Amino acid sequence: MTSQIHPSAIVENGAQIGADVTIGPFCHIGPNVRLADGVQLHSHVVVTGDTQIGPQTVIFPFAVIGGIPQDLKFGGEETRLIIGARNRIREHVTINTGTEGGGGVTQIGDDCLIMAGAHVAHDCHVGNRVILVNNSALAGHCVIEDDVIIGGLCGVHQFVRIGQGAIIGAVTMVTNDVIPYGLVQAPRGQLDGLNLVGLKRRGVARADITALRSALGVLAHGDGPFMDRAKSLAGSDSAYVQQIVAFVTGGSDRSFLTPKG
Repeated sequence: MTSQIHPSAIVENGAQIGADVTIGPFCHIGPNVRLADGVQLHSHVVVTGDTQIGPQTVIFPFAVIGGIPQDLKFGGEETRLIIGARNRIREHVTINTGTEGGGGVTQIGDDCLIMAGAHVAHDCHVGNRVILVNNSALAGHCVIEDDVIIGGLCGVHQFVRIGQGAIIGAVTMVTNDVIPYGLVQAPRGQLDGLNLVGLKRRGVARADITALRSALGVLAHGDGPFMDRAKSLAGSDSAYVQQIVAFVTGGSDRSFLTPKG
């Protein structure tokens, strides 16, 4: 299969274009870009920097992918952006490369949906099957684990981690880490329960959901500091609860959103 490149598109020397790639009108592809098989770029897409885009990913008009970081410390060093397979990146999305101080790589997994106007900043690590709804923004160095949904008009503070399966309600500012499977809402971001809808949709067993409910109760009402409450859950038989324990006791540069007491 041969690629289809519109005559008005600019593909600079050095760019690597896979099989069955479609590059629409007025796109601009930089010299250090690698497009894997089956990538589709609609019109007016800019892909620049040292950027790798995985197979079957589709990017819609006016997205700018691989631009330099919006970080005053960035000094022009060589950094990268790696985007996985089968992602859908909608109109006006911006995704930046990494910085030397942040590890040098911004990375997005597979099967994500990044809706119109969303922004992924330098050195973010976004997992698989993540949804960023319209005009949400990730600041630098965020870690978003698999199966997270971030609602429209949300802002996630730099260095924040959001655990697997969590959901962030629309118009929420997230300034602290979010435990796996948590539900966060309110303008300044409050941990308001579990993402029960997401758990049920993924077919999580009722016993595990019950264990998660109990664990959330311990985190909200248990004795001692939040970290000690999390450690007290280490004996749980539920792998989901163990995931929360590992997340809380793992390294972080921020504190946690805690359940309502």
